[in-house]
Amino acid sequence: MDWSWEFVAEITPALLQGLAVTVQITLISSVVALVIGLFFAIAKMSSQVFVRRLAFIVTEAIRRTPLLVQLYFLFYVLPDLGLVLSPVVAGVIGLGLHYSTYISEVYRAGISNVAAGQWEASKACNLTTRQTWTKIILPQAIPPMIPPLGNYVIAMFKETPILSAITVLDLMGEALAQANFSYRYLEPITLVAIGFLVVSLCSAAIIKLLENHLNLRAA
Repeated sequence: MDWSWEFVAEITPALLQGLAVTVQITLISSVVALVIGLFFAIAKMSSQVFVRRLAFIVTEAIRRTPLLVQLYFLFYVLPDLGLVLSPVVAGVIGLGLHYSTYISEVYRAGISNVAAGQWEASKACNLTTRQTWTKIILPQAIPPMIPPLGNYVIAMFKETPILSAITVLDLMGEALAQANFSYRYLEPITLVAIGFLVVSLCSAAIIKLLENHLNLRAA
């Protein structure tokens, strides 16, 4: 099958629309993962044994099961239980929740690297638990975590093609729709690969610049 630039021009608008959906889902899922991951990290470091064990069990259960199975559960099983989610909402929840378990470990490592003296100083200053976390611990712990957190965001972006399994018309979903309609797979799938490569490289470059900026500030 020969490459057709005419077909490329025909499907490009749909693929760009799908790429916009992919980026949108990635950004929203990243926020979900960052927020839930922080709660998981704090729970794992709780002084309450029950809270620590519960957080460990939940995160391990999510991490040890395939993302595709979790997406199927959210999109196909929950309606049988009376909860219907749209494909995009199910995809955002699935991606965000799944990656929050990995991000929680990044948070926990960053928090653990904060000097013990900082906790003691917070107690000496009679700071509340909330003030200790928001004013002392997290501002010191988060900057070193930017590179690994950024890598997980890129990983989430590259994971979005799996959402086509629950009918999300993201970049991959649009490409498959165009390919199945025209029976031409060369151009759509090639363009998908190029799109993911370009966005991933640009994202990695931005993360590297941010990392260098943080290193310069810390120096």
